[in-house]
Amino acid sequence: MSTRSIDIGASSSARTNDARLSTAIAIARLIGIMGIVYVHAWTGRTAEELAAVAFSWQAVLRTLLGEVFGRSAVPLLGMISGWLVVSTATRQPYGAFLRGKARTILLPMVLWNAIALVLVGAAATFGDLKAPTPSSIGWTLNELVPMVHADDINVQMPFLRDLFVCMMIAPLLVRASSAWLAVVALIAVVWSVSGVHVPLLLRPQILLFFTAGIAARRSGVAERVAGWPVALCALPFAVLIAPRLWTALLGNAFFDAHPHLMAAFDIVFRLASAVLFWRLAWGLAGSDVADRLRGIERYGFLAFCDHLVLLWLFGPVIGLATGALGAGLYPVYLLVQPLLVLGVTVVLGRVLMALSPTVARVLSGGRLGRSASITA
Repeated sequence: MSTRSIDIGASSSARTNDARLSTAIAIARLIGIMGIVYVHAWTGRTAEELAAVAFSWQAVLRTLLGEVFGRSAVPLLGMISGWLVVSTATRQPYGAFLRGKARTILLPMVLWNAIALVLVGAAATFGDLKAPTPSSIGWTLNELVPMVHADDINVQMPFLRDLFVCMMIAPLLVRASSAWLAVVALIAVVWSVSGVHVPLLLRPQILLFFTAGIAARRSGVAERVAGWPVALCALPFAVLIAPRLWTALLGNAFFDAHPHLMAAFDIVFRLASAVLFWRLAWGLAGSDVADRLRGIERYGFLAFCDHLVLLWLFGPVIGLATGALGAGLYPVYLLVQPLLVLGVTVVLGRVLMALSPTVARVLSGGRLGRSASITA
């Protein structure tokens, strides 16, 4: 075989691997975002009522779904953003880079928070919806841009807020030595475990996972984990899921009694979850459903932004037919909530693209209204 033939074969193999890696990233994002829906799933119960029935089988099912699928979301999404940002942060001038991230992260966050504030607030003020309503100017401003604490309506948005803060220092992180990256990661771990509230980051774990994504890009960790057996990737998760589920069922009282221990355990469990679901995403990227999942993923960011608005507004309506947590049909409703959110989001995205591609592009963080691509 000639050297030229070997070079062509190697080049083709590299392109195939890159394509699968890109598809796996898209699928991992979709898994993470759909898992978040389980964490925020409509129950029809107050926090006090949920605590009273915490060990009922339906409450255990809800907790299990949230812990299994939801806990991987923040590390997966944070690490993917860190992995992807290496390319753009080293290629673009800082001003252009930051403007791009403001357009694809910060602007959609503010707009979706405003939409949530208007729609959910109106439904609570003028209807029967039990949801937060504006109580002060400070509360309203924090709902638009969560500066001091997480939103009360769109509770997932601090991820985008903290991700943008990470993006502000990304050009420094991607150029830093591995030793300095390790220092930043250690600071994020100590900060997370200490429980000290410094509004620079509402969830310091996001900086840890973002930094880990940059380090993973340098060292080829994603590709190496993709080659591990699924059983090996599942082992740490399988060992940790039982204590994680038990402590989650015990509720906030247990977490409040052991804050530092639980914060440290949470980091380890989230990382174990991320490893498992990355490996599953890699497997799906080589399956017959890969193209279909990748096509759906372009609606993922929109689903991340709109799912709580949909759950607030339509969860109780569907709940009239299924009943709240504890009713006979509720488990079916619980299981399909991510699919319902995704289905409505796809319809919404297509309507927006038909009416105004510009609006679709802005509200989807640039994912819709243009050819599908993977961005940080």
